[in-house]
Amino acid sequence: MTPALCGDLIELTNASSIEMLWSKHCEHMAAYGFDRLLYGFTRFRTAHSLGDPNDFLLLSNHAPSYTNVFIGQGLYAHAPMVKWALENEGFCSWRVLAEKILSDTLTREERRVFDFNVSHNVTAGYSISFKSVSAGAKGAIALTAKPGLSQADTDALWAEHGETIVLMNNLVHLKILSLPYTPPNQTLTKRQREALEWVGSGKTMQDIAQIMGLTQATVEKHLRLAREALNVETTAQAVMKATFQNQMFVLEA
Repeated sequence: MTPALCGDLIELTNASSIEMLWSKHCEHMAAYGFDRLLYGFTRFRTAHSLGDPNDFLLLSNHAPSYTNVFIGQGLYAHAPMVKWALENEGFCSWRVLAEKILSDTLTREERRVFDFNVSHNVTAGYSISFKSVSAGAKGAIALTAKPGLSQADTDALWAEHGETIVLMNNLVHLKILSLPYTPPNQTLTKRQREALEWVGSGKTMQDIAQIMGLTQATVEKHLRLAREALNVETTAQAVMKATFQNQMFVLEA
């Protein structure tokens, strides 16, 4: 490992926020020829669904004109490389798309996604599907090569730097899972988080009221608002979801 790479990895592991981590990772990947990234992770995957899109952790430096359609209008659900990522672990060259085109095996929906990507110059790249940590969890990242690079050029870059690129993306994925992330409209207040933390610690409503210096009715109100913010039905589900998002038991900045 070169001193420069070692420094880059230390910089990533020391990132204190997802925003800082993602900014540095985009810089590093651009240096390897991948200037547009799309990362996605869910803990609520089922046999027939990726779960509520509002629960996805999505990071991208693509232009809004791309993400508003690919993500916002649900094109990702029919994207061939997304389907590959759901069924596999490891990395895959986008040359498989060219093979599907040549063999005329793309469905109508997949062809729509392919044509949309071509219109936004998303034509060459690699996808990495991370090892799942549970049956309901899945994470992957799409690395789009810089405009002007063919898939053959990209495959040549990968042959030289692929192991390093996979290492850096695996590290970033694991680091993301350790950092707080709050989906839109799911932010907990300090009191809501504190009440959930005490529930997660096994305290009763009476205990929590005494510890927080509140009435039990007020504690119940904080827990109800926490359930509403997290879009769940039970307090147990709220504790689980807030834990997954690293919103609980975090140090104050």
